[in-house]
Amino acid sequence: MRRYMFPLLALVAMLCAGCATDQRNQALITTLNAYASTLRWGDFQSARQFVDPKVREAHPLSPLDLSRYEQVRVTGYDEGAGAVPDGENQVRQVVQISLVNVNTQSERTVVDRQSWRYDPEKKRWWLMSGLPDITRE
Repeated sequence: MRRYMFPLLALVAMLCAGCATDQRNQALITTLNAYASTLRWGDFQSARQFVDPKVREAHPLSPLDLSRYEQVRVTGYDEGAGAVPDGENQVRQVVQISLVNVNTQSERTVVDRQSWRYDPEKKRWWLMSGLPDITRE
């Protein structure tokens, strides 16, 4: 009986670890989809909730930033190859966001280099790179 206990315990431990990884990956997919959807609708205020609270505190949005976000409409959001692992509990992705200025009707595309971190305690992904900088092309 004892010789079966160790392999059985090892198998249970591996299955539990696999479940945690699967749960983390599912949370990543859900978070990235929700963030993309929020930006596609141009809701930068709600998108701010995806940003890590420490990053939000260190870099608060100014009234000028808010007015810039209000001047554009998102017309496209292309994740390209999607998220790529960048260390333990971290991923990065490069997104092209197409914007139209509501005043001039000119369209342009900005590249957003996103960095995401998983918080195992809260079981959630946080955007570490902040909201996209729409002032540069």
